[in-house]
Amino acid sequence: MKNTVKRLGQALGLTLGLTFSAHVYAEKATVAVAANFTKTIESVNEAFVKKHPEHTIRFSFGPTGKLFAQISNGAPFDAFFAADEKRAQKTIENGLGVDGSYFVYAQGKIALYSAKFPVANEPLTVLKQAKFNHLAIANPKTAPYGDRSQAFLQKMGLYDAVKAKIVNGESIAHAFQYVATGNADIGFVAMSQIVDPQSPIYQKGQYWVVPQADYKPINQGAVITKRGQDNAAIKDFMAFMKTPEAIKIIENYGYGVN
Repeated sequence: MKNTVKRLGQALGLTLGLTFSAHVYAEKATVAVAANFTKTIESVNEAFVKKHPEHTIRFSFGPTGKLFAQISNGAPFDAFFAADEKRAQKTIENGLGVDGSYFVYAQGKIALYSAKFPVANEPLTVLKQAKFNHLAIANPKTAPYGDRSQAFLQKMGLYDAVKAKIVNGESIAHAFQYVATGNADIGFVAMSQIVDPQSPIYQKGQYWVVPQADYKPINQGAVITKRGQDNAAIKDFMAFMKTPEAIKIIENYGYGVN
């Protein structure tokens, strides 16, 4: 009888210990994410929660420049997935990020898309003739995709021909909305927005992938903020981002992973 009671007590103690341990390490986190990576990180998170159901990750999406400004002003983010290297690294330089936590999680690709013009075979001719009403580009001042798109046009000597017809979206997501809704006849978007099966332009219209040799690489950097340095959910999520499972998801959405 005593042995039975003892075993029951040990089992109960083990159960309580496991429950307490799970409670201690279950965390919630809020992550700032560049708008272009919206669908991708949501898909990565779906895979993540299957491995770590104890954690809850919430995302706040927007232009990289705007998110960086929010973090600089004390916004409660535990990690930052930028659309460039500069802002992510500057987060650490400014004392807002954790030293050694920075890594490049994806390399973005630019594509020229149109539902009306033959950009798949004659992209430069279409741009040179500029017969379209509006050309959508993300804001070069706040969005790396916009900066690279404008730099490409300048390098090809096409910027002056299209300058008057450019409409800037606050982010690459907004630039994409212009072409997806038909408010812009043509636009530079992220490749990830075209290959997403849930995208409104999936398998519609035409697109041309801008050669990566023609613009500075869009290395997208991530960093843990000082606020998230002791957050178990963030540590586990950042580790998961580097796994083959996560990398495959990222590549399926049209990104490169070095």
